[in-house]
Amino acid sequence: RSCRPSVEMVWPARVWWWWWLLSAAVGEALQVGPLRATERVVESSNVVEPVIRLGHGYDIHRMASREEAGQPVVISGVRFNGTEAPDFELGTVAHSDGDVVYHSVVDAILGALTLPDIGQLFPDNDPRLRGADSEIFMEEAYRRMRDRGYRIGNCDVTLICQKPRVNVEFHGTSVKSLMRANLSRLLRTPLSCVNVKARTHEKVDAVGECRALECHVVITLLKEGGVLHGA
Repeated sequence: RSCRPSVEMVWPARVWWWWWLLSAAVGEALQVGPLRATERVVESSNVVEPVIRLGHGYDIHRMASREEAGQPVVISGVRFNGTEAPDFELGTVAHSDGDVVYHSVVDAILGALTLPDIGQLFPDNDPRLRGADSEIFMEEAYRRMRDRGYRIGNCDVTLICQKPRVNVEFHGTSVKSLMRANLSRLLRTPLSCVNVKARTHEKVDAVGECRALECHVVITLLKEGGVLHGA
C-alpha cells in the first residue's frame, strides 16, 4: 500500500496550519495595544520590562533544642531569646540564622525578577555564611531589584508555626509590629505596603508538632516610571 498520505489526511493538516498562522497573527495584532500600555522598553538593553512583576517565596526550617540548633528562632529579624520577643526553648536548624520570613521575601523578589533562587546565590555549603544574619540576603535582593529599576508595590507575608506565638506583646510592644517594621526598613517601603499574617498548623504534621516553621510570601514589584493602563 502506498505511503503517500491521502487527500483526507493532508487537507486537515493544511487547514490546521493555516488556522494556526491566522490565529497567531490575530493574537499578535490584538496584543499590540495592551503591550504598549503596560510594558516599556529598556532602551539600554532593548529588553521589554513589564510595569508590574509578581513573585512568590517559600521557606521551611526544622526546629530543635537550642543546644542542637546552636541559635534561637529568628523570624523577620526578631529573635525569640528574651531580648526582642519572649524566650522560646527551641532554635532554628539552618546554615544561616534560618529566618524563614526574610528567606521567603528574598526568593519572592528573585522570582519576580526571574533570577536564580536564594539557594543558588547563597549556597548552604559556603562557610562564610555560617550563622549569617539574613539581612545580608535582603540587602542583596533589594540591590538587584533596584538595579532593574523596580520598587516594592506590596509585600504580603504568611507565617505558619504552632510555636513560638507571634501575636503577642513583649515589653509593651507588639512582636508582629517589630516584624513589619524590619521588613519596611529593609525594603525601603512604607508600613502600609507590608503585611505579616500568622497562623498555626492546627497541630498537624511537622509544623503543627513544633518540629518546623514555614512561610509564604507574595510580592509585587512596580517599575519606576512605568505607566499602568488607564492610569
